[in-house]
Amino acid sequence: MINLDLNNINTQAPYKVSLSTKGDYVFETFHGIHYSISFIEDEPLGGCKTYQFVIERLENRHTGYDSGVEDTILIIIYEFFKQHLFVLLYFCDTSDGREAKRNRLFMSWFQKHADKTRFTICSANATVEGQGIYAAIIVENRNPLLDDIVSEFNSTASMLAEGK
Repeated sequence: MINLDLNNINTQAPYKVSLSTKGDYVFETFHGIHYSISFIEDEPLGGCKTYQFVIERLENRHTGYDSGVEDTILIIIYEFFKQHLFVLLYFCDTSDGREAKRNRLFMSWFQKHADKTRFTICSANATVEGQGIYAAIIVENRNPLLDDIVSEFNSTASMLAEGK
């Protein structure tokens, strides 16, 4: 389980974040939509501990754009990197065919907000068995394994894109 400083998160986030009994970070929007944020340990990438970053919307209703969701999720990510030099690996959900839209949204958050001198963000997409797969990694530039991490991610992405 990834431990984050909830006090620090909650002094900055527009939505109150708490820790669930499962170890996920959860919050509720003004519209009553609940989100769960989890960090699931994955295979190391470039020799570095890697965690899948999972954003789950718990209700299946749409309320339109909510900047508070974006801000809260980014604050959680920043807190992750404040405490860890691990890799965050992000896969877009493919259950409803909206993975390309999710990828654009997630990547736009970082294009708008991430300090490019602090983070390296790599994204890739491939079609595997007719299914679009979108993935991204976020690595803090002070990570001593940065070059190995990026190289392995790009190599794996190329193999997937080539169908190997």
